Amino acid sequence: MTTEPVGGPSSVHRIAGHLVLGLLSLLCVFPIYWLYATSLRVPGDVSELSPLPWPLSTDNYADALEKNDVAAMLLNTGIVAVLSAFGQLLVGLLAAYAFAAWRFPLQRLIYLLFVGTWLVPFQATMLPNYVLLARLGLLETLAGVIVPNLCSALGVLLLREHLKSFPKELLDAARMDGRSSWTALWTVVVPALRPALAALGILLAITAWNEYFWPAMVLQRSNAVVQLGLRSFMGTEGNDWGPLMATAGLACLPVFALYLVLQRHIVNAFVRSGLK
Repeated sequence: MTTEPVGGPSSVHRIAGHLVLGLLSLLCVFPIYWLYATSLRVPGDVSELSPLPWPLSTDNYADALEKNDVAAMLLNTGIVAVLSAFGQLLVGLLAAYAFAAWRFPLQRLIYLLFVGTWLVPFQATMLPNYVLLARLGLLETLAGVIVPNLCSALGVLLLREHLKSFPKELLDAARMDGRSSWTALWTVVVPALRPALAALGILLAITAWNEYFWPAMVLQRSNAVVQLGLRSFMGTEGNDWGPLMATAGLACLPVFALYLVLQRHIVNAFVRSGLK
């Protein structure tokens, strides 16, 4: 058995790979750094290109909080993101469980039609959805933003792929123990799917959090969510970059917190499943 000496080709390749990954990470992080660096500049120095903001100032944050009710916008955006992600997870879980656990006539055709809705562009459905919301009286409400986004073909597709590899013997054992299909779903399937549900929840929540076009259609005369609140700092005579960057920086913090919390949950779930 031979070992590669320290400093050999494999070590050089590993070091080079880490350097490349480090550079790519810096490129990804730099826009976020520049966002916060700009928000912490003195209002008169916002347009400067110096990499380090000095002296530091919170005037842009004070200006942003004075011009907009940022706390209410963040709360409303969080409500939209959480309820949209929860609805898509619930519908996706139930549909994927049905497709994976049972056999019924035309199952494959129904599944293909269901997933095929993912290929329909948003531009083809936004007008029918808008007309329906207008007839239901849900325009200018958060419910109007949430309701059309309670179902996601992407969630069904991803969760079904995970459930296809789920051991059918566990479901059979649960039925032999007298558990109903509903009980088996929540006591057997869901605990095993926590990593997949957490990862999908991150994706769906961040997508709903960053959505601009649909809230702009439904909430035309309101800055209820943070994406629409940002446009209040944009005008034909120029953009107010300081408060704009400060508001965007505040809007990023809940997303970072969500990612960190669920990332830890995913790692712990994988460790527990490995120990079992």
